[in-house]
Amino acid sequence: MAILNSLAHRFGILAACLLPHGTLCHGQDPLDLSEEVPIWIDELDANDLKTRRAAERQLIDAGPKAARYIPADLNHLSLDAEQRLELVRQRWKSVRTRRESAEVIVRFGEAATVAEALEAISSASEVEFAPPERGGEAIMAKRIQLPSTPTGFWHALDIVLDRANLDINFYGGSRTTLQLIPRSDSRPSRVDSAAYAGIYRIEPTVVTARRVLNDPALSGLNITMSISWQPGRQPIGLTIPVNEIQARLDNQTSLRPQNTADTIDVATSSELAQSEFFLPMQLPDGSPERIEQITGTIAALLPGRSESFELTLGQPAASQVIDSMSVRLEDIRSDGPLHELRVGIELDDADRSLESHRQWIFENDAYVRLEDGTRLDHLGYQTFRQTTSGVGIGYLFDLGGGSVPATAVLVYQSPTAVIPSEIPIVIRDIQLP
Repeated sequence: MAILNSLAHRFGILAACLLPHGTLCHGQDPLDLSEEVPIWIDELDANDLKTRRAAERQLIDAGPKAARYIPADLNHLSLDAEQRLELVRQRWKSVRTRRESAEVIVRFGEAATVAEALEAISSASEVEFAPPERGGEAIMAKRIQLPSTPTGFWHALDIVLDRANLDINFYGGSRTTLQLIPRSDSRPSRVDSAAYAGIYRIEPTVVTARRVLNDPALSGLNITMSISWQPGRQPIGLTIPVNEIQARLDNQTSLRPQNTADTIDVATSSELAQSEFFLPMQLPDGSPERIEQITGTIAALLPGRSESFELTLGQPAASQVIDSMSVRLEDIRSDGPLHELRVGIELDDADRSLESHRQWIFENDAYVRLEDGTRLDHLGYQTFRQTTSGVGIGYLFDLGGGSVPATAVLVYQSPTAVIPSEIPIVIRDIQLP
């Protein structure tokens, strides 16, 4: 069996396995990437072109999960091998971009109650739902009509909430749990109020017009927008490019944005899957009743899948590289029972994520795990270095007096890549005051 797998790997045969009677069973990966990836890296420098191309293809096909097994020391690679590896990384980045910006698709199947519908959404998205505190059991048991066709996360959720007379309290719940509440009588349909774009849900909430009689240039129309993203997929550096905003009124004239900035920056937080932004528009002429359509683009950096870096405190300068991120234990400073663990974090292709939009990296979880499994949370942190590609953070722990326990492990959990994303948006039928 091992020989067959080795031959399949060497000659580029698609991953498969042989059952006792020679039947192929697909969908399984018999390869151990921790062993195979270093071999493929070396084969990027093989003498013959066929082997080099095969190694490059194997790395691409293995996908972004193979990145964590790339050896830290690549100084032995030739320039040609480095270029091939860079091509592989670019292909991985393309895969991550499609994966992280893709909208979760929900299939309700045989679901017939509110609880079953929410369970179908949870299964597809890993987002949990907390029922209302009052009457929650009866609401969850309510039977509702559900679409038979697949639909996106926010559209699917809005359908369920509309039919169950529910709404969301974004200030309740947690990072991956949405708190459901009874809907107010005046709340319009969530489906009819919203625009959907990838992982985002956008809803106009307030429109205000201001006419300054003695200085018409100060007149304007301001549109408040609520933007939500799927919990657990917090965007970084969310912006709306102003020059891409176009709007059309019901009298078929254009509505133009005010020239107040190049971009509209939207604040995001991992604790709250919602934010607000304002579209400053020029006050329209005439007496239009509604905005027929607004189009634009949401530009953001999306975090990749979160991984755990584990650095043993007893190993000097312990480091680990996963995907595009490297984490290194640079120093341990002691003051009685208090110990500052100084950690250096570097991110390839950081873009703006470690410049004006670096808050996400300080929200990452960091703790010490003792040999018996006990978890020690840090008492606080301070930054001691900031660059465009990295940051140095000192985490303070109470590890007791004496020397640092050599078998203790610092666990740092973080997305290991940051992926640029641009998604077009279309918002329709906004009533004017």
